[in-house]
Amino acid sequence: MKRMGMVDLAAAAGVSVATVDRVLNGREAVRDDTRVRVAEAAQRIGHPAARRLLPQAADLPRCRIGVLLHKQGQDFYKAFAEEIALAVTQAVGVQAELVLEFSASQAPSEMAGHLRAMAGRCDVLAATSVNHPEVSAAVEDLRAQGLPVFSLLSDFAQGARAGYVGLNNLKVGRTAGWLMATLSPEPGVMAIFVGGHRWQGHDLRETGFRGYLRECAPHLTVLDPLVNLETRQLTYDATLGLVARQPKLRGIYVAGGGMEGAMAAMRETPLVKRVPIIVSALTPDSRAGLAEGLVAMVIDTPLEKLCRFVVAKMVSLRQEGQVQGTAQFFLPPDLHVAESL
Repeated sequence: MKRMGMVDLAAAAGVSVATVDRVLNGREAVRDDTRVRVAEAAQRIGHPAARRLLPQAADLPRCRIGVLLHKQGQDFYKAFAEEIALAVTQAVGVQAELVLEFSASQAPSEMAGHLRAMAGRCDVLAATSVNHPEVSAAVEDLRAQGLPVFSLLSDFAQGARAGYVGLNNLKVGRTAGWLMATLSPEPGVMAIFVGGHRWQGHDLRETGFRGYLRECAPHLTVLDPLVNLETRQLTYDATLGLVARQPKLRGIYVAGGGMEGAMAAMRETPLVKRVPIIVSALTPDSRAGLAEGLVAMVIDTPLEKLCRFVVAKMVSLRQEGQVQGTAQFFLPPDLHVAESL
């Protein structure tokens, strides 16, 4: 096989060229999971080596990995969907199949309905959802049917779900508070946007934000949270209102989605009235905001790491036959400022 073929296979399998060489030519012992990963990658990209490696991959158990996200049109969730699809193709030890759905609403009843609709379609499920009794009841029903559910980004159904994977949202909020205190030595007020009061992750970010400023920057007062349903238009209108009504506004923290509206409103604000914005996802819009000086920092979720991690946990749980857990798995956030891009 030509070396370029080895390079392609190594890239698809996420291993070194030397490892591929050992798998194909038996030069040294290779771990079984590594050999399986190379075999699956060869099958996926149509590599000639798949013909002799395929029997090992074909004998693997099937695992249908369900993922339920929302806001399908937002850049963050588009990137999330792409990364989860890639992570599923690279799952080790199983023949993994992705069952991906989106919810257009964050209403608890609709989220509960979407969760229940995944029963029978997947073997293990991960979802983003609000935290609400209806959602918890749906997760309990799925658990009773043998379908474990992981919460993603914002925790829900504690005591029923199989685990949480995401950021430590309390620390994320404190990080935002630290930066705002550093940027704002003068007394004034801070604004915070949350997607809704049922997003536990947003509540924790607000708690951390308020807690840090109360403790370390008492000259800054945090206004009541503004609910934007993670939409651009609501955030845009509310930001313009803040600038008009709050002469001592010192900063805006968008704890969830809708940041595009805050940036658009600030572009229309005279320079002397502009305040720094902290947002929660690195997208083309937030990159532009950093470059323009509208955004002070992006506290981003490392989607590639998160997706690889949660897929591995889902596969492991499926193989163990468990449906419930209490673990919280925190990933460190990626912090971006203008000069780091």
